[in-house]
Amino acid sequence: MSSVLTRFAWMRLILLLAAPLTWLVLIYIVALAALLVTALWSVDSFTGELSRSLTVDNLREVATEPLYRTVALRTVGVALLVTLIDVAIALPIAFYMGKVASPRARRLLVVAVLTPLWASYLVKAFAWRSLLSQDGLVDWALGPIGLHTPGYGLTGVVITQAYIWLPYVILPIYAGMERVPGSLIEAAGDLGASTATTLRTVVLPLLVPSIVAGSIFSFSLTLGDYITVNIVGGASQMLGNLVFTNVGAANNLPLAAAIALIPIVIMLGYLAAVRRTGALDRL
Repeated sequence: MSSVLTRFAWMRLILLLAAPLTWLVLIYIVALAALLVTALWSVDSFTGELSRSLTVDNLREVATEPLYRTVALRTVGVALLVTLIDVAIALPIAFYMGKVASPRARRLLVVAVLTPLWASYLVKAFAWRSLLSQDGLVDWALGPIGLHTPGYGLTGVVITQAYIWLPYVILPIYAGMERVPGSLIEAAGDLGASTATTLRTVVLPLLVPSIVAGSIFSFSLTLGDYITVNIVGGASQMLGNLVFTNVGAANNLPLAAAIALIPIVIMLGYLAAVRRTGALDRL
């Protein structure tokens, strides 16, 4: 009787998981397969019609053309810089929220971190466009000390994206900070460790999985973003802009699909590198 009940429980579990697993396959795996197949198509140079005959010309062009290599390196550099800035800002904020602030102040700080997520992405991007413009608020604030706004360009992209993705980095690190036992911090203090030593040898090692989780958000979101670059990037281009241009103005969907594979490959490499550290196993 017990074996029958066990089999029945397993059947129920399989049925419950069937629907989400089916959607996962359809939305992600099938979509990625369709993207790869589309990258193997071509566009007739005379008629502009889509040809479904398979060819690796688009993949070869993306792999060998210096333009795509330059833009890919620029995109990765911006994504890494945004991630480093967000982690550097998120760590002290998360530490204060998790270990220093009172329960009431902690709740208010969580609301303050979540509030920017309620605002439209476009509103935040255009707000930074106004701030970074000539004679904008940043120029007005820095003028008295002889500095000026960085204006529109990669610096503006980094600042804007670091602001937009910051909550996605703070929240995982804050969740990880709450799981750090206070007794360990107290024990380190009792043994004579300074605050810096305690943070470096006790807190940070325990926060590595949470930092990795936050970095995945900021890194991946920056890799695929193109709206911010269009708004505050000036003449700068990133991979997302090339995809958008080839889908729209150039009407070259296969080449756009081939370019879109670049951030996917980069992200898979990033996840593989992170997995080798063991950080993902401790999430």
